[in-house]
Amino acid sequence: MRGSLGAVIGRYPSSDGTQVGGGVIRHNRKCRDVVFLVIFICFWVGMIVNSSFGFNQGNPLRLNYGLDYKGNVCGDRHAKLDLHELELRYWLNPNQVYQSGLKNTQFKLDNARSICLLDCPVPSEDALTWVCDYPEGDVRIKLEDWIDRNYDYFADLTPELRNTSLQLQGPCYPVIFPTVNVYWTCQFIAHASNASLRHWQQMGGVSIVEDILIDKAIHKSINSRSSVLKRYVADIGKSWPVLIVCGGILPLFLSVIWLLLIRHFVAGMPWITVILFNVLIISLTMLYYLKAGWIGNSAISPIIGEHDPYYHVSARELSHLRAVAVLMTVVMIVSVLSSIAIVRRILMATSVLKVAAKVIGEVQALIIFPVIPYFVLAIFYMFWLSAALHLFSSGQVVENNCSSNCCAYELELKRVSCDRCCGYSIKYTSHIGAAILFHLFGCYWATQFFIACSSTVIAGSVASYYWARGETSPEIPFLPVFASMKRLMRYSLGSIAVGSLIVSFVESIRFILGAIRRKLKVVNAVPDSWIGRMAYHSSQFCRQCVDWTIKSVNRNAYIMIAITGKGFFKASEIATELIISNILRIGKVNVIGDVILFLGKLCVSLSSSLFAFLMLDTHKYDAAHNKISSPLFPVLVCWGLGYVVATLFFGVVEMSIDTIILSFCQDSDEHQGTAQYAPPLLIETLNDQNEMQRLTQ
Repeated sequence: MRGSLGAVIGRYPSSDGTQVGGGVIRHNRKCRDVVFLVIFICFWVGMIVNSSFGFNQGNPLRLNYGLDYKGNVCGDRHAKLDLHELELRYWLNPNQVYQSGLKNTQFKLDNARSICLLDCPVPSEDALTWVCDYPEGDVRIKLEDWIDRNYDYFADLTPELRNTSLQLQGPCYPVIFPTVNVYWTCQFIAHASNASLRHWQQMGGVSIVEDILIDKAIHKSINSRSSVLKRYVADIGKSWPVLIVCGGILPLFLSVIWLLLIRHFVAGMPWITVILFNVLIISLTMLYYLKAGWIGNSAISPIIGEHDPYYHVSARELSHLRAVAVLMTVVMIVSVLSSIAIVRRILMATSVLKVAAKVIGEVQALIIFPVIPYFVLAIFYMFWLSAALHLFSSGQVVENNCSSNCCAYELELKRVSCDRCCGYSIKYTSHIGAAILFHLFGCYWATQFFIACSSTVIAGSVASYYWARGETSPEIPFLPVFASMKRLMRYSLGSIAVGSLIVSFVESIRFILGAIRRKLKVVNAVPDSWIGRMAYHSSQFCRQCVDWTIKSVNRNAYIMIAITGKGFFKASEIATELIISNILRIGKVNVIGDVILFLGKLCVSLSSSLFAFLMLDTHKYDAAHNKISSPLFPVLVCWGLGYVVATLFFGVVEMSIDTIILSFCQDSDEHQGTAQYAPPLLIETLNDQNEMQRLTQ
């Protein structure tokens, strides 16, 4: 049975008639769930070790740029050659590219001879142009001079080296096909220059195959799933100024403004929130349509720099944007219809928000407090994102194991070598995948932990307000927020660790199961029979309900932890019993209030996404070194960061409402249905008769 909460918090005598002292919230607590706190500390040690591995082994340049035939990363100033200006990967021998595109061939494109260049070569109409290998051995040319000469030192070669070049064995190779910069790779256009090809044949060069496979082989490599994923991750690193502004500063500003408006303009905020949400969701959907190319001429292009406007290259990124645009259209329609459905209930939300506004007015430090976890999370995210970029690029550069029969002139060896045809690739082992998954789980757990800490501090502060009869009282500690922080840090971190772990674990399992279902192509395989369809959709709905229930129980458990100092599981039991026994009394008011708060969080996060779109649609992120492959991931990250920031600040209102309601329920239960400590505004809002009258108007 649940004991008297009044005795716990020291406001009135316990059942045996004794008065429990110690102020509004009792101070004779003890540490709870210490085992889980130890697990959390060990987890952080593991996060540091895991990140150190990434910083030691990773190189974010690998996410964007390819490898040359020596295993150097293009654009890397720390390579064997200083390649910091040479970011584009170019394949020297077009016949090798063609061979790699043949069906059932064992020759892979990674084994074709490639070097790093400053720009993609284009054939000349007047004479045959050449691209020569890095200057080494007897070629006495500095790398800078090689670049200034457009990579061409054919005229300086000996007759022997000219002859090997005409055999497509190097060190110089003809530029027969025009190329274009597609995501820092020189994409061949399978239309040979007639003038260059004629000059090549007149010089006695070997036959060069002119086939569409030359184009397709490179395009297939650029458009592979792993390459697209790497570019998405690299986009996040390149757009760090956007993440700071739109994922950090902007949501902070908007969240504080929203709290101040709730404090001083509570009657109009539900209406403003609903209208603003619909405007934002429609605007964001239109931006996706623009970038998908369905409206206007602002579609993303994989081609970097100037190019023939009639030449187009398809990319997975564009397909992904179009899929998201369709999804956003569905979300937009559902959102507008849902907003229309809740219009008649908004007055109820106004009533419950007034209670939170009064709490914020009495305990004004609540508005400022979320800044503390905000800065803690900001520091954590900067460290985490940097480590994530290094982990995703932490594979080992290894020489391929191939049996290709090809020969090329090695300037260092001063001879034609036929036993060094294998190129290099980045090898990712299973433990790197495990490290990435651990890192992702760590981010989610840490985020849930800091949000839970913030919620518990707010709950403790609001509980002090409630049990002082909603008035400023000497029994409320000076700056109750900091008193609540002190109790949390001293007694309840273990309970917060286990609560945040449960949410993270359940979410991770749900994500893994969903990924497995998609892998098995079951997620879209809806049964044909009506019974099967009903079972399928019911299982999906139940899964969402379980997820929502766990989060709701956790949130109310944090409230009881702040008030009673109990461990997580005991606090969950108390909170669940309170909610079940008063579900009809509080459900009507609290649900619609949660909906408005959820829409408010979405307004902040959607505003972050909208401004991120606008910042990314500038020349800085559309050309040259800083070009992003797609705004999809940076916008998604800004949305996530904006939502986390909004959750911290909106938690002031959310936890104030929940804490007041739970305290009211306990107060009513212990005083035969009449709450003794509730503020008058709360009694008016939660009174059954008044509520029924309001609903029937």
